[in-house]
Amino acid sequence: MTTPIKPASWTYAEQFVAEDEFLVAARARAEEVGVAPIGSGCGAALRFLASVLDARAVVEIGTGTGVSGLWLLRGMRSDGVLTTVDIEAEHQRLAKETFADAGIASNRARTITGAGLDVLPRLTDGHYDLVFCDGDKREYAAYMAEALRLLRPGGVVAFDNALWHDRVADPAQRDEETTAIRDLGRAVADNESLVPVLLPVGDGLLMAKKVWEPEA
Repeated sequence: MTTPIKPASWTYAEQFVAEDEFLVAARARAEEVGVAPIGSGCGAALRFLASVLDARAVVEIGTGTGVSGLWLLRGMRSDGVLTTVDIEAEHQRLAKETFADAGIASNRARTITGAGLDVLPRLTDGHYDLVFCDGDKREYAAYMAEALRLLRPGGVVAFDNALWHDRVADPAQRDEETTAIRDLGRAVADNESLVPVLLPVGDGLLMAKKVWEPEA
């Protein structure tokens, strides 16, 4: 059995890809408005994933102040467009500041103000390379169902907070949010049309690839 990673090594891994002044400023904005952004390790993983996918079209549920969005945009193709959804218009205004300060062209980030489950059904089937979910944890299963419709074959869905502050791994924790995330993990792992992985970066990043459909 492998030895559990020590805190110093976990911190080293989380900080392996350094954040620049634009991400630091976005985090400061998040703190001011009470938003909890993704960790730097999770951000680096998302950028890597978007780059590997050569992503042209990405959906994000939970704009915040643009921390995760900036990481994603930096991994996407230079002509890629991020569609980011949040219920708070003020948060999206701050995210636009983050993107503009970092030199991201305005036409590369489409912000839609609204609840995820109201917006996702209006988006195009099979059009997206990546769907990143960081919204209401109780709605994660519903986001998953929408993501499977939105993703092209070979596309990836990702969920932040998949470990939920160490609560998911503890069967004694049965609050609504923890249970929803735990149930999602089981459903993803059991779905034969997905290739899943759970990475212990940040607060946990659950990802699943939509397998290619067999040729007729």
